Amino acid sequence: MKEDIVREMELPQGVTAVLQENLLTVKGPKGEVSRDFKHPLVKTKVETGKVVLEVKKGTKREKTIIGSFESHINNMIKGVQEPFVYKLKICSGHFPMNVAVAGQEFVVKNFLGEAVPRRVGMVAGAKVEINGVDVTVTSVDKEKAGLMAARIENLCRITNRDRRIFQDGIYITDKAGKSIA
Repeated sequence: MKEDIVREMELPQGVTAVLQENLLTVKGPKGEVSRDFKHPLVKTKVETGKVVLEVKKGTKREKTIIGSFESHINNMIKGVQEPFVYKLKICSGHFPMNVAVAGQEFVVKNFLGEAVPRRVGMVAGAKVEINGVDVTVTSVDKEKAGLMAARIENLCRITNRDRRIFQDGIYITDKAGKSIA
């Protein structure tokens, strides 16, 4: 059944939004995030103090797309107010690992006694801090923070060994405020 769908997201005080050719930019006290909201049937508008998504005679598919757009915009608004933080823990039982941020790379040396260091490129817009056995990834964009945390965790993936014995690695413990461990 086709129906008109309108969703409005209020902008808190200190947060502004600008829309230019389907590119929505949300600015706040902690930074700014931009994202492209392009769909032939979904119209995005910025009015005073709110972002409006609307569809004329939308189906179930457009309703799900509007729900996704709404979640992305809400995450953008939350991120510019308080950045998203992912926490990881370094676990080394067999060999002592050396973890460092070198320029635009995250480097893990001596992982399982390997001579060649493992490296992964940094995601632009994500900040990585190492404090002892804790690694913290911070970004105003939830996707960039999650992507960098996942890259770090995947960097220390172990293959061809018994996972019950070789539990070394860097593991995500908190995902943007949600505890995993």
